[in-house]
Amino acid sequence: MYAWVRYPVRWLYKLFYDFHIEGAENIPQDKPVVLASNHRSYADPVILTMPMKLPVSYMAKEELFRNKLFGWFIRKLGAFPVVRGSGDMKVIEDSIKILESGRNLVIFPEGTRSKDGKVGKGKTGVAMIAAKSGADVVPCGIIFEGEKLHFRSKLTLKFGKPIKAEEIAVEGNSPRELKEVKKRIMGAITELVEGPALPGTVNQPQLEDKTDAAD
Repeated sequence: MYAWVRYPVRWLYKLFYDFHIEGAENIPQDKPVVLASNHRSYADPVILTMPMKLPVSYMAKEELFRNKLFGWFIRKLGAFPVVRGSGDMKVIEDSIKILESGRNLVIFPEGTRSKDGKVGKGKTGVAMIAAKSGADVVPCGIIFEGEKLHFRSKLTLKFGKPIKAEEIAVEGNSPRELKEVKKRIMGAITELVEGPALPGTVNQPQLEDKTDAAD
């Protein structure tokens, strides 16, 4: 089903939007990776699959599975449910199994959509998955003006250079170590979306998340 749906959807997106892809050469095509992206719209999971050769799985909020028909459909396309804010270790385990099966994994570390395009602080779940799975992380940026996509909106999808697994490996799973990994990943996403930091500064997401330690 994934292969059958992918091609007509790609054609429709290129028809409806002024769609540009940058850095697709940064996506490894011979091994699964974590694709960590900012979150702008409900269409983001589809947008991120456009240049992919390997199948993609992605986390989706549990509410989307309440409709049995729609839930069945998105499961067939690679989605699996997440209860936001639950800190469920099963999500981590499922994510690692997906990567081990040979599928790419899409994660939106912010956990919710940004209406103004600014990148949020993100949650440490992405760091834990990256550290435990041993997969490289490819930072992604989805960019368009305004709060919503409209017909023929300029839509740009950027892929940064992979952050190698050995660069973000941690000896333990202490909150401090995971927070540093998360900051590196979110900084790379922010640079794609908002541009390089000014000299003497570091790109960091702008929103605070006081619940971070529990994620």
